[in-house]
This record gives sequence, structure tokens and C-alpha cells, in this order.
Amino acid sequence: MKITIETPVNASLHGVMEGFNESLFKKLSPPFPPVKLLRFDGSKTGDLVSLELNFIFFKQKWTSRITEDELSEAEFYFVDEGIELPFFLKKWKHKHRIIRQGSGTIIRDEISYAGPNALVTFLLYPALYLQFLYRKPIYKKLFQ
Repeated sequence: MKITIETPVNASLHGVMEGFNESLFKKLSPPFPPVKLLRFDGSKTGDLVSLELNFIFFKQKWTSRITEDELSEAEFYFVDEGIELPFFLKKWKHKHRIIRQGSGTIIRDEISYAGPNALVTFLLYPALYLQFLYRKPIYKKLFQ
């Protein structure tokens, strides 16, 4: 399944690019489930990001590897792919795009994921969509 969410912000491509750091990652974490950041190497190819999701009665580890990154005049992007995923995910690929548009930029999240079966994949859609929608006002506030 695929999810795409765009957020226009009033900041330069390089300003937004530099803002994609550990501090931003922590601010983007939704209230539930609480997230504990275990490792954050950055957003370059080969870097790892690992976190622990706390579902009150149990915890799940999620580790992604940055498999691709590129910078051009028009955009910067990096791709994280899940290598250790919570039980409810079988596949995770997230392309983070920062696209120059006039004097500002568009932050575009392109997510493709799969659950262990079609029903779980379908049921995850609203929760995942809302978790990424949650980021829009944070992006707008931080990159004005």
C-alpha cells in the first residue's frame, strides 16, 4: 500500500535539509505509541535509525537503513527501508523528499508498506496516514 503526503514550507531546500536531524526526528514522534530513539546515524546511505515503540503491554523494535540519498539543485531525498520491523509490518520503504519550489520547499513523504497479510495492510492505512498527517503542522512550525 502507498501513502503520499506533501507539506509546503517557507524555507530553503538547504535549510530544510539541514533540519532533518535527530532533534526533528524526536519532534515528529506521535504521542502514541511513545517512541524511544535507540540509534540515529543520519540520512546518508548506510546510516541506521533504530527505535523502540512502547505499546504499554509490550515493546517493538524498528530499525531502518538508509538505502539511498541524493542531492541536486531541485531536491534532496533519502530512502529508509525497514530491516527489523514490528510484528504488524512485513515491508517498509519511506522516501523523504525535500523539493525546491520557488523560494520555499515541499516536504513530501512517500511511503510504501505491507503488513503480514492483505487485511492487516488495509487496517494499518488509517493509523499510518494519521501518523504522517501529524507531521504537517510540525514541519510548518519548524520551517517557516
